[in-house]
Amino acid sequence: MSAPLVTFSDDQATAFDSVTEMLREAGVDLDESQLTPPRASGSGVMAVIGKAGSGKTLLLAELYKALEDAGVEVVSGDYESRKRRDKRTLAILAPTNKAASVLRFRGVPATTIHRILYTPVYDPEYERIAEWLAGNGERPEIEGLTDQALDRAAAFYASNKSMPGAMAAAGLRGSDFITGWKRREEPLDIGFVDEASMLDDRQFEDLKEIFPNLLLFGDPAQLAPVNQSGAMVFDGLPAPRKLELSRVHRQDADNPILDLAHALGDPQLEFHDFERMIEDTARRDERVVWGQRVEVDLMARSPVLVWRNATRIRLIHAFRTVHGAPEDGLLEGEPLICDGIELPLKHRKKRLDLEARGLIKGAQTVYLGPGRKPGFYRLHVMGAEDPQISAASIVKIEKPDEEEPFIPFAARMGATFLHGAAVTIHKAQGSQWDTVQVFAPDLFVAARMGRMEAGQPLWKRLAYVAITRAQERLIWVVRNRLSKPSHPLRIDDLRSAAKPAPLVLQTEEL
Repeated sequence: MSAPLVTFSDDQATAFDSVTEMLREAGVDLDESQLTPPRASGSGVMAVIGKAGSGKTLLLAELYKALEDAGVEVVSGDYESRKRRDKRTLAILAPTNKAASVLRFRGVPATTIHRILYTPVYDPEYERIAEWLAGNGERPEIEGLTDQALDRAAAFYASNKSMPGAMAAAGLRGSDFITGWKRREEPLDIGFVDEASMLDDRQFEDLKEIFPNLLLFGDPAQLAPVNQSGAMVFDGLPAPRKLELSRVHRQDADNPILDLAHALGDPQLEFHDFERMIEDTARRDERVVWGQRVEVDLMARSPVLVWRNATRIRLIHAFRTVHGAPEDGLLEGEPLICDGIELPLKHRKKRLDLEARGLIKGAQTVYLGPGRKPGFYRLHVMGAEDPQISAASIVKIEKPDEEEPFIPFAARMGATFLHGAAVTIHKAQGSQWDTVQVFAPDLFVAARMGRMEAGQPLWKRLAYVAITRAQERLIWVVRNRLSKPSHPLRIDDLRSAAKPAPLVLQTEEL
């Protein structure tokens, strides 16, 4: 095989060769850059597994580059050409917007699993623009669009493979060129799925129906989905189809957060030993902090990670109290987490519009203010490609010792939200933040209870997932205290970071 541009470790090189052989069996020869038409049978499922720092994302990125160089077309969630029937295609997926945005930040064109399950239906007139941009047709002449507008669309698409973004650069809105959404009817070809430890059996079966060639990337040390009884979808694969990366790479070798994560693999390690290890690390490395209180300023953008729901609710209540949030409304800048979309079947298209914009269950958002229509909120969807939307919203604020949540204001139906200043470690999987605060008293309770999951103490799995959410800095909070805010909640940075193009999809009044 031709040598990759990066230096692989032995286990990465072995995995790369095994995946290359899998793809060759499916008719994609990376060595010779030869492609044969896709087959319905395919080569099945293979998994690349490894703990944090073992190089899964690097391997995924290099495989994507090799496939693209060989002429395989990348399929995104925003447009598919009808002329691709005999082409080899690749879709790179993640379970959440945040996980997909981590890959996109590294130059990998990822989308969410949901965006692949449903495809947009383009107006035939504007579909000619999309086919031209995708290289499948001649430059069109469209009434109402100038040559300069088409040039802007082409320039945008050349640097950012987003079809709606290119249409917006030409001055079009989503309601101009997207007439609806439909459930995928035909299978795709090759699928890469990152954060596969988050998949449940139903999602796995859906993906196997869509992709005859499926490659999973996952961390076996994370928490399995709640309804999976501690098992992950790749656990049942036979050994030849499960490739394990064990080495922590040179660029990660001096990372104290990863050192702590891997120390949890020691079966003799007890909770108090681990805390002493954190305290010792904090004395010599500023990337690990032995925190005496929760830093409230961080909670607006990176939630405190907890185990128990009661802790989550208490921290949210304290966050709102110190910021002086009103009982009957939200402050601009308060974080919210989408808890689903409550719409009857007749509003299916509106649900798909919202979900296509990134407003799926678990999506992290920031409240920007009321919308122009009653019951609508303006929101910034963290990690979404086009993040700012307006949607009919139902916000539930949970309070300590109260069974029913307080609803400051709500539409009759629409997207439902919980407060996002604190989240459970389970829900944090797939996300990463520069700085992460872990509420250690909760993990101490888990350790004292002695609960096990998949043969491991639950507190170790919780600690592993929680601390590996931190990209730059970990704060291990050891006391039930909250700091005072140093500044009011803000949204100006989100407005300046958003794209200047108009909204891709228009959400109608419900």
